[in-house]
Amino acid sequence: MSDARGTDASGTLASGTLDEALERLHTAGPERNGWLTNHAPMAVEALVRNGQASTVHRWLDRYAHKLEELPPPSRPVTADDWWEALGDPARITDWTRFFTRELDGRPWREVLAEWWPRLLPGIAASATHPVIRTGHAVRTLLASGDEGVTAPRRAELAHALGYWAARSLPLPPLSPLAAAPTAAAALDAVPPVPVQDGGIRDRLAQLTAFPVWGTAPDPDTARDRLVELVTAATHRYATHGHGEPIMLVHAATAPNAVLRALPALPRGLWAPSLAAAWSASAAVTAAYTPPEPAAYTPTALTAEEVFERAAAHGDDHTIKFTDTALDVGGPLALAAATRSIELNPPVF
Repeated sequence: MSDARGTDASGTLASGTLDEALERLHTAGPERNGWLTNHAPMAVEALVRNGQASTVHRWLDRYAHKLEELPPPSRPVTADDWWEALGDPARITDWTRFFTRELDGRPWREVLAEWWPRLLPGIAASATHPVIRTGHAVRTLLASGDEGVTAPRRAELAHALGYWAARSLPLPPLSPLAAAPTAAAALDAVPPVPVQDGGIRDRLAQLTAFPVWGTAPDPDTARDRLVELVTAATHRYATHGHGEPIMLVHAATAPNAVLRALPALPRGLWAPSLAAAWSASAAVTAAYTPPEPAAYTPTALTAEEVFERAAAHGDDHTIKFTDTALDVGGPLALAAATRSIELNPPVF
């Protein structure tokens, strides 16, 4: 995977724009209307990362009507009874406060390493948005360096992990299908759910089997295959994104969130992270894949120009998918990003 953004990202992060945006957002909850995800923390991180810091506060002003206050707390989550609160959306604020306490008292990498394997089985939570938010938060912390970790960036990880814990959703038991030789072939072989209707929870409940892929004998192979998966899912959007333009971005952005977290995790967690990322990408693919692929138009735009268009378009999913496409790099990934700009309704 390439990074056409160079080294400007760390300097932009240090400007304070992201911290200001996160402070604005941490008075809001991770959802609205009881189940729709608040995408703002992820979108503003992507905007800042890709040289669009000057647009962040204007973007937030336009997104503000979608924000709701944090839900009221219920009772504290503790180290002794956390498992009772896992997957309980009524405990979102309890979980956020728990991780705030944990991150105030210990290094953030230590907290992440402890909780990552506990949360991975529920990676499909809220259409994979919590793991995606976690990936954005971890990328910010890694880019900050040990001396540059600020309170808003540490708090963002607490909000992301709290959301993931509260919405944890394991997939149903799955049978193995024939092994696939590549990530692209594996995604092509994922059987669509029988009833392509209703919300994602209804669709995921229909899953029965996935092709065998997403295993690795060692951490380095796991990372390489995770890169392969993100690349394949991003490329596939160019030809299959029309099946459900908003939801299918998660087939790429969810495994990319896992990939972004790997450098902060013990190497022993890399292989199970690959397996979970594969299950998330395959689940989204099964839930929304169209019957037939469609043609797409290559783009002559540069990576910077494509992201400028995504930022001007304003849709949060489009911004995040384009951010992932720039991670992948190359003509087909940029074509997939421009396809998302075409397919998703503009916000601005």
